[in-house]
Amino acid sequence: MQFNKSLLALALSTAVLAGCGSEQSTNTAPVAEKAIEQQAVATAQTESEKANALFDQIFDEGIDRSPMMQTFLGIKKDYDKWNDISEENALKELEITKQDLKRIQALDVSKLDQQTAVSYALLEQKLQQEIDDFQWRHHNYPVNQMFGLHSQVPAMLINQQTIADEKEANDYIARVNGTNELINQLIDQLKIREAKGIIAPKFVFPHVIRDSKNIIAGAPFEAGEDGTILADFRKKVNNLELDDAKKAALIADVEKALVEQLKPAYDSLVAYLMELETKADTRDGAWKFPEGEAFFNNALNRTTTTDLTSEQIHEIGLSEVARIHDEMRAIMKKVNFEGDLAAFFEFMRNDKQFYYNSDEEGRARYLKEATAYIDTMKGRLDELFLTKPKAGLIVKAVEPFREKSAGKAFYQQPTPDGSRPGIYYANLYDMEAMPTYQMEALAYHEGIPGHHMEIAMKQELEGIPKFRKFGRYTAYTEGWGLYSEMIPKEIGFYQDPYSDFGRLAMELWRACRLVVDTGIHAKKWTREQGIEYYVTNTPNAKSDAVKMVERHVVMPSQATAYKIGMLKIVELREMAKEKLGDKFDIRQFHNVVLSQGPVPLNVLTDMVNEYIAKNG
Repeated sequence: MQFNKSLLALALSTAVLAGCGSEQSTNTAPVAEKAIEQQAVATAQTESEKANALFDQIFDEGIDRSPMMQTFLGIKKDYDKWNDISEENALKELEITKQDLKRIQALDVSKLDQQTAVSYALLEQKLQQEIDDFQWRHHNYPVNQMFGLHSQVPAMLINQQTIADEKEANDYIARVNGTNELINQLIDQLKIREAKGIIAPKFVFPHVIRDSKNIIAGAPFEAGEDGTILADFRKKVNNLELDDAKKAALIADVEKALVEQLKPAYDSLVAYLMELETKADTRDGAWKFPEGEAFFNNALNRTTTTDLTSEQIHEIGLSEVARIHDEMRAIMKKVNFEGDLAAFFEFMRNDKQFYYNSDEEGRARYLKEATAYIDTMKGRLDELFLTKPKAGLIVKAVEPFREKSAGKAFYQQPTPDGSRPGIYYANLYDMEAMPTYQMEALAYHEGIPGHHMEIAMKQELEGIPKFRKFGRYTAYTEGWGLYSEMIPKEIGFYQDPYSDFGRLAMELWRACRLVVDTGIHAKKWTREQGIEYYVTNTPNAKSDAVKMVERHVVMPSQATAYKIGMLKIVELREMAKEKLGDKFDIRQFHNVVLSQGPVPLNVLTDMVNEYIAKNG
């Protein structure tokens, strides 16, 4: 479903005040009209306040039903519980969503102010899409090499479950005890999908089985050093101002919970995954799902927030790959490389000058230099932006327990209260997959002016409901991230031609995604075909290609968001430049793009058109 165009027109136009049915004399008409206007404005404000209160109430009720989202947002209300992921609860949530839709549709949309009308339209679309997409709720792999509860449990405990006092230590223990029920619900969900023939391809299983076994390695499960969770709990508890006896008792309690609850749960999960692996095949695309073509078309629509077909997206990808290859050949000449583009790729892929050592010193150097790029960019933000985020940002290596299967880089947003900064995670497990010539663009994408700028700022926006502050449209968010790799070049960054090549390599990678994602899910490409396309057309390591294709397989359509989103932002910027001429200000344009939080691309288009109309 696309954004409600008529509602958007109402939201982004000047409000039309309600007329008056009674006749007025010539002398009193101006006074009466003024009174009517004031009353209409007051009514609009009242209805808008009522609407925004309802929007926040619906959001808060949803958070209230999700202990894990509470923790993610820094709320410690249900700090001792996990989400209910049972099929029974999914049906309950569907009914709640239907009721929420009825609640907002009871509002008088004609009386909403501009900002609230946009919020209404976005929430109506969001709720309707959740209802429409319920039919596809099993068309996914809830355990895969990219994400899943098997890795989310330890990740949340370690990264987000803080322990400030004895109560919070007991909350942590309670969550460990609760893993048995949670993981058993996960197994039930996997069985539902198995019955429908929705089983991950064979390559997924070694990853998830290994990662699951890693969680139950080490003490207290076996002799030796503390395992991942126990080490985290011990460190946090030892930082508390408690006597040694109390600390020892808490540690004993978590050991008991780990052995008696978490380990049996993960043992059951591993056993089931090993059984399921025997039924898996090597078909990689969503086309194999029940009604797979319809599912993938819907997924593309949701991801890109456009009506582009899989064939159109595939062709855009091919065109962009050709364009970027030409720009790379220009850099190849600049550095006096002898040979063709394939040879240059080989040189960039393998020459030792572009890689740091795979040791602690090499990893520390990478983190230090990535941080330096971000710090330098911070000093230039006033040239590009009118508003900057308040939240801090740190650069961190991906933790050992998930580094083998995690992506090469990603961002974790800060808590709204500022108690936890934003984090740019760099995966330094395989240093040969982290060339230094891509370091600069990666830092801008994941950090500043990329995801941290956009996501932290959206959380700090005032006057918009919470669902918009914490919502996400992948094409907008990832489109901004990719666009953010480009804009530093426009103010003089990427002085090293190899670093500029790295920027193009990152953009090329996203262009290839359009080709391969649609290739796998619509054209029945195999995993091997997808890997070969990346290896042939990019300078990235083969390990990058393998991970990317495996990501395509388990997240249909997701990777198309980056390039489609970036192309739209660039298109809108060029349109604004052309129409405004000397009146165009890049800072104002960026303010328009970031001022409303994430929105569908067609809504972003309307926002930019409104900006042009006001400033032209």
